[in-house]
Amino acid sequence: MLTWEEFEKTEMRVGTILEANDFPDARKPAYQLTIDFGTEIGIRKSSAQITKRYAKEDLAGRQIVAVVNFPRKQIGKFMSECLVLGAVGEKGDVILLAPDFKVENGLRIG
Repeated sequence: MLTWEEFEKTEMRVGTILEANDFPDARKPAYQLTIDFGTEIGIRKSSAQITKRYAKEDLAGRQIVAVVNFPRKQIGKFMSECLVLGAVGEKGDVILLAPDFKVENGLRIG
C-alpha cells in the first residue's frame, strides 16, 4: 500500500499530442509521441504501445494524461521523457486516459 505522501510525489499532467510517428525500432509495435504539457513543463517525447486501437493520424490534437516526473528512459535510439497512461486490456490493447473536456495543458491530476 502507498501512503498518501508517496502518491502525491507522482506528477500526472494533461498534455496535447502534437505529433505521432512510427517507431520501427521498438520491440513491440509503438508510436513515438511529441506532447505539449504547457509552459511550466514544456514539450516532452514518449513512446506508446497504442497501435492496436489508434491510427497515428488521429492522435495529433488529442489530450492525454502522463506521468512527467519519472527519469528519462532510453528505448533503442529514442529517449522517452514521460509515461503516457492508459487502461490495458487482456490482449495488450491500450485505451488512453484523457480528460472528458479540453483543459489547459500541464494541468495536474490529483
